[in-house]
Amino acid sequence: MNHWDTSLRGSVAITGCATAAIGDAGGLTDLEATSLAVHAAVKDAGLQMSQVDGLMSASLSSSMWVVKLAEYLGIRPAFSESTGIGGASFVGHLSIAAAAIRAGLCRNVVIAYGATPRSGGSIAATSPVRAQLDPFPFEEPYAPFNPPTGYALVAQRHMHQYGTTREQLAQVALAARSWAALNPEAYRREPMGLEEVLGARMISSPLTVRDCCLVTDGAAAVVVQASDVAQDGPRKPVHVLGTAMAHSHRQIACMEDLTVTAARISGPLAMERAGITTNDIDVVQLYDAFTINPILFLEDLGFCQKGEGGPFVADGRIAPGGALPVNTNGGGLSCVHPGMYSLFGIVEAVRQLRADCGARQVAGAATALVQGNGGVLSAQASTVFSIHRG
Repeated sequence: MNHWDTSLRGSVAITGCATAAIGDAGGLTDLEATSLAVHAAVKDAGLQMSQVDGLMSASLSSSMWVVKLAEYLGIRPAFSESTGIGGASFVGHLSIAAAAIRAGLCRNVVIAYGATPRSGGSIAATSPVRAQLDPFPFEEPYAPFNPPTGYALVAQRHMHQYGTTREQLAQVALAARSWAALNPEAYRREPMGLEEVLGARMISSPLTVRDCCLVTDGAAAVVVQASDVAQDGPRKPVHVLGTAMAHSHRQIACMEDLTVTAARISGPLAMERAGITTNDIDVVQLYDAFTINPILFLEDLGFCQKGEGGPFVADGRIAPGGALPVNTNGGGLSCVHPGMYSLFGIVEAVRQLRADCGARQVAGAATALVQGNGGVLSAQASTVFSIHRG
C-alpha cells in the first residue's frame, strides 16, 4: 500500500467549480476571464475571497502567472504553486493541493486557468516567442506545423500499426459534437455528419480541421478543501480518491513508441491509489486535443487493449446513450479549448457527479476519471473522483 492510500486517499474534495467566458469573450483579457471563473467558484463553495489561502495556476502566455493572478484577485495566498506541464497541469495540481492541505500549509485552495486566444489573441501572440525559447532541435529542420503535425504523426502510426481507420477517428469527433448538442455552454452545437469530418479542410494528414480541437476563449476554476470540512459547504463535495502524474518526452521525435503514452503509467497508478478499476468508472473526461487522443488514452488507461481503441469508439460507444460516456461536455473538440483544456474536464466531472448536467446528465454517475495531457503527448496526469469519500 503506497503513501497516497494511507494518508491522501479521499482527504480532499472539490467544493466549488465554475466556468466563464466560454466561446468568444468579447475581448476580455486572460486575467479578467480567469477572475470571473474564480469568483464564481468561490461563491459556489460558499466561501469569501478573503478565505482563499491557496492559489494554483499555470499559463501559456505569461511568466510569474500565479503571482500576477493573485495580485489581480486582490489576495495574498499563504501557498501558491504553478507547476507547468502543459494541458495536464491542472489535473496534476490536485495531488499538490492534497499534499499542501494535508501538511497544513493552506485550507482553501483555488485551481484556476483562463485564456482568450479567440477574441484577445493572448496565446497566439506569444507563440513565436515561446517557440524561440522552447526549441525542438530534432524537429525544427523539417518545419512542422506543431502541435497538429506531431499528433498527425501519431495517428498515422496507429493507423499503420493497428489498422485504425479515418472513420474511427471521425467517430471521436462525432461523439463529442453529440454531447455538445446537449450542453448549452458548448461553442459548437450544430449537427455534424461523418462526411463533414472526413471531407473537411486538411490540417495535417490524416487530421482534418474537424479532427482538431477548437480555438476558443474560456476560463475555469475549482475550490479544493479538506474532506472533513467539505461536508459543511452548500454543495455536494466531490472527493479526490487518487491522482498521479507521468511524463515521457518533450519532443515527439523522442517519444519511444508513438502509440503508447505515459497515461499507461499515470492512469493505473491513480486507479490503484483510488482503490478502483476501469469497471468502476461511470464517466470519463479525456483531453481530446485531437481525435487520436481519446483512442490512445482509452487503450493506455485500460478500457481496451492496445490497438483496439479504433473499434472501441465505433458504433456510438462513447456518445450519448453509449456504454461509456466520454467527454460529456463536448470536450475540446466541440465545447471549449482556450490553449489548455484539462481544468474544464475536471469541472465537467464535478458537475456530472453532482447531477448538475441537465440533458447530458449520466444517470447515477458516482465515479469519474479525468485525463490531462500536456505538450505533444508529453505529460500525463490522471485523477479519480467520487461522490463517496472512500
